[in-house]
Amino acid sequence: MRYIALACDYDGTIAADGLVDPSTLQSLQQLRESGRRLILVTGRQLPDLLRVLPHIDVFDRVVAENGALVYCPDTRTETTLGPPPRPEFVESLRRRGVTPLSVGRVIVATWEPQQEVVLEAIRELGLELQVIFNKGAVMVLPSGVNKATGLTSALESLHLSPHNCVGIGDAENDHAFLSLCECSVAVANALPALKAAATLVTSGTRGAGVSELVDRLLATDLHELDDRISARHLPLGRLPDGSQLLISPWTGVVLIAGPSGSGKSTVTAGLLERLTQQKYQFCLIDPEGDYSDTEVAITVRGAAISTLVDEAFEVLARPAENVAVNLLDIAIEDRSDAVERLLARVVELRARTARPHWIVLDEAHHALPATWARTDLAAATRPGLALITVHPEQIARSALAELDLAIAVGPAPHTTLASVATTLGTAAPADIAESGPGTAVAWWPATGGTPIQFEVMPPEAHLQRHRRKYARGELGEDKSFYFTGADGRLKLRAQNLMLFLQIGEGVDDETWAFHLRRGDYSRWIRSAIKDDELADEIQVLENSTLSVQESRKRVRAGISARYTAP
Repeated sequence: MRYIALACDYDGTIAADGLVDPSTLQSLQQLRESGRRLILVTGRQLPDLLRVLPHIDVFDRVVAENGALVYCPDTRTETTLGPPPRPEFVESLRRRGVTPLSVGRVIVATWEPQQEVVLEAIRELGLELQVIFNKGAVMVLPSGVNKATGLTSALESLHLSPHNCVGIGDAENDHAFLSLCECSVAVANALPALKAAATLVTSGTRGAGVSELVDRLLATDLHELDDRISARHLPLGRLPDGSQLLISPWTGVVLIAGPSGSGKSTVTAGLLERLTQQKYQFCLIDPEGDYSDTEVAITVRGAAISTLVDEAFEVLARPAENVAVNLLDIAIEDRSDAVERLLARVVELRARTARPHWIVLDEAHHALPATWARTDLAAATRPGLALITVHPEQIARSALAELDLAIAVGPAPHTTLASVATTLGTAAPADIAESGPGTAVAWWPATGGTPIQFEVMPPEAHLQRHRRKYARGELGEDKSFYFTGADGRLKLRAQNLMLFLQIGEGVDDETWAFHLRRGDYSRWIRSAIKDDELADEIQVLENSTLSVQESRKRVRAGISARYTAP
């Protein structure tokens, strides 16, 4: 279920002539019984609303006073989102003969044509107030307070995201909160400007239009409107014709595959950055700590699986925060169990809140191997599942089911996509050109479309993972380099490149030469540091006849040129 909440305006939307029809209330109750939340968003003041809407408890939250007050019917608690009206302002309006005049907890309201008198009083007193119009009503509120800010507060109190909310309204003051919602709906009697901006316009007016929307929500969760919400689609790169390669934020499964050092992390980092910019929440499961320096998520790390999972979900409890779960401290043999427990908790959270919106799983062939049996859990991770891997053929078939998009990164995309096709049991695409630097190939296997090469759109703020993590961070025990010597009498661990250079300078010539001649240095840099270019350079030194001292000097120079820690 994508749309967890429905936010409704009152007058002219669920209400006609100030009252709600019983059939409309019945529809709203039916929607709430489906597990969804209901939020009323109105310009009315709460005492007036309680008088005309005795069944207010059908709503989980009420945003009143055009966004200035949030009321919880269950607890009957009120939260104001602005200061009370200044007494001198109210007195000035009364002295000027403004009538009718209504004063709420935060709002001051009257009717046209009193707006000029109201503006004159605001200017005279030098107050920072705004005037909002609503079909003849004139509402005065603190600057920045509107239906969108009120709805934001109500959603936060329910631990929900605006991306999982549908809004429906009819008038000019509804623009603010409808633009916040993932899907905006206008009833048939709405103002033309509101209809023009809405995702959907109902055929019915007022309460009938709301009931119509409820029926569609219950029947389809509004999946049929996905293409109309293209403004929220995520750019991954640029196509040959100059247009952007866009994916829906509600895409089922995306596979990002290619050899080590091919640019998978650039594609992934760009996806994460754009999810963050659009405020879609993600949970990144990072088995090897490759994204520990990301600035778009809070990183949690630890050796105890239960504690790590709990800490991750403390972050995910806040809809505006993303989490990167670093599994480096978890023993290799326990990482699959850690991933399964994380995914199980994510599925539980999604059932209640429809977020995190994306699960991004690095090294997916290790975390979800072909032998992985939790097919039920795999199905529940969709939509919004991104799998990053070197070996797509080693990923559990259940995880790749309903694969929407495969992105092949690296110089031989045909090899990568052939492996994907074999895993899916489908025909491999033909006529795929080799990719150059900064490019990748996109293929939609479900439709059998022709693969398209595109220019990868890198993230605006690069992860710079190699500079910090590999230079002075801490690689896990399985990724560290160990100086042992020919007889194994040493066990000097270098958990990053700077320690590698420091220990390498201090070990005896025989130990240095032992590892050099065996090709251990280039092998470690290729597999653990994932820098093929540097590994190739050092491999040349390993195969040369340089002296021990000269080889140390050249290895240090090669590493220092690329990995100067900030």
